[in-house]
Amino acid sequence: MTAPGTEPADRTDSYFVCGTPRTGSSLLLGLLESTGVAGHPQAYFRAPDEPLWAERWGIRRGAGGRFDYAEFVRAAPAAGRTGNGVFGAKLMWGTLDEVVAKLGAVHPGLAGRDTALLERAFGRTRFVYLRRVAQAVSWLRAEQTGVWYLGGGGEIGGAAGSGRPPRFDRNRIDELVRVIGEHNAAWEAWFHTWGVRPHPVRYEDLDADMAGVTAGVLDFLGLPLPDPDAVAPRHDRQADALNASWLDRLRTASPGPCPPDSPAARPGHPPPPSAPAPSAPAAPLSAAQDSRPSTTEG
Repeated sequence: MTAPGTEPADRTDSYFVCGTPRTGSSLLLGLLESTGVAGHPQAYFRAPDEPLWAERWGIRRGAGGRFDYAEFVRAAPAAGRTGNGVFGAKLMWGTLDEVVAKLGAVHPGLAGRDTALLERAFGRTRFVYLRRVAQAVSWLRAEQTGVWYLGGGGEIGGAAGSGRPPRFDRNRIDELVRVIGEHNAAWEAWFHTWGVRPHPVRYEDLDADMAGVTAGVLDFLGLPLPDPDAVAPRHDRQADALNASWLDRLRTASPGPCPPDSPAARPGHPPPPSAPAPSAPAAPLSAAQDSRPSTTEG
């Protein structure tokens, strides 16, 4: 571990990769882990995952399977840091409110101060914000098949699949487009409210230049890249001819310009600038509403 007092002043202690499902967050987390300097990032804080991580880390469970959240928050960085002391994790919009509420119970003097709570728990914290075009098609397919990622390493679950075949469902795609738009707007409102300037990453850029985008994230975090050749994906690509055929069906049914975050948007065509942040962020998905497995693939 790096000796105290020798880290660069602008280096981060922890970072969160923020977004909505199927933005390539698992791909980015695996790339960052491959550098050896950006922690072992995972979806540690999604509520259905937390008991599984607690069991893996040997945290004592009480009545009803409950555990001390303060102990959990200490255990996550202890398990997820690299030797230089850097910790990373994934946060979907539906997870953020849960995390800060639990941290508020641990540190009541900071309750209601989201970024202060995160920095109290995780030190100097920064944020990476992921977006993607054609995201809803990928989300629908993963939701139907139960396969949220291929490859990887260290995840709790989400790769076994349900055995169900994927089926084109225009109504569900439209619903997911709406959810994605609401949650992206909610992230942007949260960043604005708390004065956070996240590092933006588009999945299309990540897919085209994994090493370059990963190096850009490390630069934002104030971390040197020891060996550019070490940057390697740990997850396999899932998009294939079926995704392309669904996109073709959507384009045929939706002629003309497509709205931001529409799955019918042309691949590689950046969405227009985001609308002003809403006055009230969208409500996060509850555990009952969230159809994803215990591990969320981004």
